[in-house]
Amino acid sequence: MSMFRIFDVAGSAVSAQAQRLNVVASNLANADTVAGPDGQAYKARQVVFRTTLMGAQGASAPFGGLPGLGDPASAGVTVSTISEDNSPGRRVHDPKHPQADADGYVTFSNVNPVEEMVNMISASRSYQNSIEVMATAKTLLQKTLQLGQS
Repeated sequence: MSMFRIFDVAGSAVSAQAQRLNVVASNLANADTVAGPDGQAYKARQVVFRTTLMGAQGASAPFGGLPGLGDPASAGVTVSTISEDNSPGRRVHDPKHPQADADGYVTFSNVNPVEEMVNMISASRSYQNSIEVMATAKTLLQKTLQLGQS
């Protein structure tokens, strides 16, 4: 793999994890909501990733691959969909609440704040790791250029 292709792969991971963090933030912000604009309780959203080929196979490879054989395509990641969790929301008996149904129950969103915090920590660590990969690749390229100047 070309050293420059590392930036494409790590950049795709940073972008995907940033979207994941945005979805987690939205879920956490709506964890205690009762009704959205459509009158229904907020439904938690989850990011679904998919592997994506980065670059064409067989392209020239100045720094990676074998001479004459080209650089094999590398795999990155993108967000394929953002799906809604259709599990039922938490129901609390509170007949005095303005959004209570005929039986006196209020339906809250189905967001589990503990799961979302774990998801946020995981996404944050993945984001940080991808940034670290790019920083390491940058350092390696700079050192390679310094060797060429000597």
